[in-house]
Amino acid sequence: MPDGPLSLPARLCLLAWDPARPAGTDTARLSGPVRAGALTELARHGLLLDEDGIATPVDLDSRTGDAVLDGLLELVRESCPRPWRTWVTLRSRVTLDAVREQLVAEGYLRAEKKRVLGVFPSVEYELERVAAVQALREETRQILRGPLPVAGVFERDAAVATLAASAELLPGEDVGAHGQRVRELAERAVASAPGLGEIVDEIRTALAATAALP
Repeated sequence: MPDGPLSLPARLCLLAWDPARPAGTDTARLSGPVRAGALTELARHGLLLDEDGIATPVDLDSRTGDAVLDGLLELVRESCPRPWRTWVTLRSRVTLDAVREQLVAEGYLRAEKKRVLGVFPSVEYELERVAAVQALREETRQILRGPLPVAGVFERDAAVATLAASAELLPGEDVGAHGQRVRELAERAVASAPGLGEIVDEIRTALAATAALP
């Protein structure tokens, strides 16, 4: 999978999408992986640091130019200090909504405005680029299975595969059978900044916990 234009949270949103459901999937299943991807991306950029287990903005002014990431960064700045695991779920719908807007703008999703009970405005999303999402899912499976050596995987692709495995986003895939590979991919995901390893582990643990919920 080339290190292409889609952000880490956008890729995870598409991987979590269930084309068999009219609205894609339930919000909870989408929002956790999307938020985890955004947190990981900000940590990879050095804009969120770890201070004794707390996700901490590096300063008050830095921006990425990405509306999703900058929105989350601003939310963390304005909130009480919290650990990484808490941020995977806390107000994660905000990040999900921003990612879906991006995916609509980029042609991956289609938004349809509706009214609930004929009164309350609502938006439903449909998958537009089905083939592209199927390709993304298959490429992620191949990264998990091999045979490409872990060292040859792009860091962001390694992060996608690792987080997707933790959130159980690949139906029918026996993630447990790839345990060693997933651990190696997790290390590869932070190869350029080994200090991020503990952060990614915290995020993965939170994702696994949400995936285990009924």
